[in-house]
Amino acid sequence: MAQVSTVTSQPGDVIRHDVAMRFLFVGDSMTVGKAGDFTWRYRMWQHLEATLGDGGYAITGPRTELYDTEANAPLSHAYGDEAFPASARRHLAGWGEGWLHMAPVIADTVRAARADILLVSLGLIDLGFYTDSTQTAANARAFVTAARTANPRIKLVLLPVIPNIRAESDAPFAAECDRFNTLLAKAVADLDAPSSPVLLASRPAGYDIHTDTYDGTHPGPSGEHRLAAAFADAMHQAWGVGGPYAGALAAA
Repeated sequence: MAQVSTVTSQPGDVIRHDVAMRFLFVGDSMTVGKAGDFTWRYRMWQHLEATLGDGGYAITGPRTELYDTEANAPLSHAYGDEAFPASARRHLAGWGEGWLHMAPVIADTVRAARADILLVSLGLIDLGFYTDSTQTAANARAFVTAARTANPRIKLVLLPVIPNIRAESDAPFAAECDRFNTLLAKAVADLDAPSSPVLLASRPAGYDIHTDTYDGTHPGPSGEHRLAAAFADAMHQAWGVGGPYAGALAAA
């Protein structure tokens, strides 16, 4: 799949740093993580601490748990770093959840969490189990529309789908992933607005499912850094938020 470049029609916009920004992570199993994981949310928290600390941000959301594979439920609090603060563990992510599941709940979540910026990684599970690329893209558009009903000035960064190991042996699935990413880029271009900007982050630089995941889908430590960097760099380049990602793989 060709790399998708960061898209914004508001390249000069800068978000004021004198106002604390409230971030909400939205995603599937790649975002929620399982017991023992650090998660890319943890890597992003470290980045936000380093670049926006001193009350410049908050992480919000209705959930804090990791997925417990033995219980087959989101019951674990065993993060890779026990010092990961409880307040920074908040999210709206779920194992097996996609655009299909998040679009109906995002308005209420944004309203309750008072979120300002959504960092969203969704789509792989939709294409793999629930909806084709056309319907998945329609659900992504519905998600953005619903989020704006709760906060008309909401800002969103969307990550394209990273095809997993299934795409290597399932050509129709790989084609659907590529087609969805094209449709997602079109949706971002259509929905981006000065009052509520939408960014399409680039595919994480150098991301390799054979070395950056532990099973061909879910990120290991190196993949977590690359995912966090994709979001961090998109916000910094387009909005002047924070700084360039300076995590372990920033120069890789």
